[in-house]
Amino acid sequence: MSENSKNTGETLLPGAGDGRAETHKSALELRVFRSMAIAAGVAVIVSLPFAQWRVTAGLLVGGALSLLNHHWLSSSSAAAFSVLAHGARPRLKIAQYILRYIVIAAIVFVCYKLNVVSLAATIAGLCSFVVALFVEAIREFYFAIIHREEIS
Repeated sequence: MSENSKNTGETLLPGAGDGRAETHKSALELRVFRSMAIAAGVAVIVSLPFAQWRVTAGLLVGGALSLLNHHWLSSSSAAAFSVLAHGARPRLKIAQYILRYIVIAAIVFVCYKLNVVSLAATIAGLCSFVVALFVEAIREFYFAIIHREEIS
């Protein structure tokens, strides 16, 4: 199988390739993160002239929490897998994994109780990951069908 320049990315596991730990995110992760940020930004900009300020604030808070959640998940899972690659027991406990959901739920709860955000808009902002996955799927289909490249 040949590697193509559009879909290549580094691994997060240490010892892959040249024996040193990769600190860069893969190209796929960067594209998904960028798509999430763009989707959240477009939703906020489009809602500014048409929706109430609580809806816009909800989209902004939800989009920001979605980006935080994605970053937190990718960094914590990368740390756990790097420990597993060395044969050590992972330090990532289930409580730390669930902690991020508790933090996100607490922020949404506080913002909602302070009547700053619309709950539906906040949930819609949290769904920016879904939009990013659709963008990535369309991109992969484009390269697979139009350019006849392998899907990474």
